[in-house]
Parts: sequence; structure tokens; C-alpha cells
Amino acid sequence: MGKKKGAVEEKPVNIPLPNPEEAIVICGVVKHLGGDYVAVKCLDGYDRKARIPGKLRKKVWIMEGDIVLVGLWSMGSDKGDIIHKYARNEVEKLVEQGIVPKEFIDAISGAI
Repeated sequence: MGKKKGAVEEKPVNIPLPNPEEAIVICGVVKHLGGDYVAVKCLDGYDRKARIPGKLRKKVWIMEGDIVLVGLWSMGSDKGDIIHKYARNEVEKLVEQGIVPKEFIDAISGAI
């Protein structure tokens, strides 16, 4: 006979957050540029070019309309690396906490 499994407990999700002091911003993927680069629209109003690093490229599928966390190469830079791709439930929590406006999510989703 098999073992009886208990109820599955939900673990609290630790969502990575933006940090302006470390030049980390939340962006939405607008377009794939090829060569592991994407065009992103950031919450601070800038359009940037972000690179998908190898460790994410092999594990996570990044598509247009996704919300990602981008680490800028330097303060005020228009280029950066994607650090994290937010899942749908993580995006909902960011909206609930007031970190990301709902209009931004709708604009990124509608831009496709």
C-alpha cells in the first residue's frame, strides 16, 4: 500500500522587488530583437534594450508581454540584463501591493 499524503501547505513566495539604488527596475517585454536581446518598456518611462543571460535563456521562456526585472548596466543606462521573469501569480501580487500599476500591465499586454 502507498503512503497517505497530507495536505499540501502553501509556502510564502519571496518575490524579488525593484531597487532603484541598485539600478533594478520592473519592465515589460515589448519585442524580441534577436540574438538574445529584447526591447522592454520600464516603469520609469524609458524604453531599454535588455539581454537574456544564459542561465535564464536555458530555463525560462521569455515572450512578448511578460513582466521582468531588469538590472541596468549602470545608472541611467539604456541597456541591462534580465534578472527575473515574474509568473502570473507574482504579477498579481505586485499589483495588489501597489508596486506595479494595473494600467502598465494592460498597456504591455495590449502592445502585442
